[in-house]
Amino acid sequence: MWEPRAPVQPSVPDYKEPEPPALSERLRESNGPPPPPPPAPEFVDLTVPSDAVLGLQIERTVSSELARLEDKVDARVTRDVRVADRIAIPAGSTVRGSVTEVDKGGRMKGRARLAIRFHTIVLADGTLLALKTDPVVREGQSPSGESAAKVGGAAIGGAILGAILGGGKGAAIGGAVGAGAGTAAAMTNDRNPATLTAGTTVTVRMMAPVTVTVQKE
Repeated sequence: MWEPRAPVQPSVPDYKEPEPPALSERLRESNGPPPPPPPAPEFVDLTVPSDAVLGLQIERTVSSELARLEDKVDARVTRDVRVADRIAIPAGSTVRGSVTEVDKGGRMKGRARLAIRFHTIVLADGTLLALKTDPVVREGQSPSGESAAKVGGAAIGGAILGAILGGGKGAAIGGAVGAGAGTAAAMTNDRNPATLTAGTTVTVRMMAPVTVTVQKE
């Protein structure tokens, strides 16, 4: 005998509320698409020509009495170096150099002499640039006039002493001894050193061009 079946109730899936969009997505939707990234910086090369002049200030005192060949000498650029209205080497940049000549001089050798040549520029970002300049040269005061007077005075004294002791022959010998004594005295007198004191400003001429890379404006 046929029996009616109870109607089957359709299954209803569990309802879940949709999750709100993330904050970043909501902001993006409200503010529109993000702006494009900034363009990559562009750079340009500036070439400082040979014969350009650098103003420098010496960082520490250098003297012919104490300096040795290849001793390091640092200086600071005192004014901007420009190429086509752009700053290629800014004031304050460090310039490195070294002692290339030292002569202590003396009463018989003549003037003391000191020479320095700069070879490297250090920019603010640490970039090192090779540099070639003419040398900075300093000489001490010449002692030649004072030396000659002392040697001559001693020679005359020796000649007089020789004449008293032994006549003509003695005068010749005495004159020679006196001259030698005067020379020794002159050689032992104080020297006049060649010195570049800290804070001294100098100018040097570049002997080769230097190319600097700067950000394009």
